[in-house]
Amino acid sequence: MSRLVLHDLQLARGGRTVLEHLEGRFQDGAITALIGANGAGKSTLIQAIMGNLTPVAGRVECAVPAARRAWLPQQLALDLSFPMSVEELIMTGTWPSHGAFKGYCAAHYRRGREIMERLGISRLAHRPLGELSGGQRQRALIGRTLMQEAELLLLDEPFANVDVDTVEMLMDVLREMAEQGATLIIVLHDMEQLARLADDVLILSQGHGRWATPDALVERHTGQLTRPPRLPLTFPGSV
Repeated sequence: MSRLVLHDLQLARGGRTVLEHLEGRFQDGAITALIGANGAGKSTLIQAIMGNLTPVAGRVECAVPAARRAWLPQQLALDLSFPMSVEELIMTGTWPSHGAFKGYCAAHYRRGREIMERLGISRLAHRPLGELSGGQRQRALIGRTLMQEAELLLLDEPFANVDVDTVEMLMDVLREMAEQGATLIIVLHDMEQLARLADDVLILSQGHGRWATPDALVERHTGQLTRPPRLPLTFPGSV
């Protein structure tokens, strides 16, 4: 049973077809790596899954309620000038289900503290986002999705521009989410991260998508199934 299925999906942007005949099921309780060259349609597909883009043809079948779908964009999309603390950001994870204009209860604050402790950012609770390092900000952003109790989580290069310790910790957290039943889709550009984290791979190229296993992709790129070197993924037509 899959809560997220693509049915002969066709998507367009600006009157131009970006993806077509896209089919497949995303496993529940698993992590799917979404890969492709720049412009291949990764962001377009994510918008369709989140319900922000209407397909030209076909459909996205998603049984996850909108309040339990979360999108974690690249950090560049975060407005660091907005006066918000780490704790305040994490608490916004309650908004999709609780509402943005209601006060938080004791249970909300207790869960927020537990999440900050799990992510190692308790001491940063009242620190403005603009004063954080890239790794600290990413931990706070993940904290918001944990607060939301997301059942479908889409992430765009979550390990970019963060320190090694944060990468390791976030991998553990994301794997825990999958083990607890969440469906995760992660845009990746690093073979080692893909090999360590992904259960499935959806490759977007030249307007189409195809599914692969991490092992098959690693073997194609490295010629072996052992732990691959840290290298970027390459695609047809990419440099």
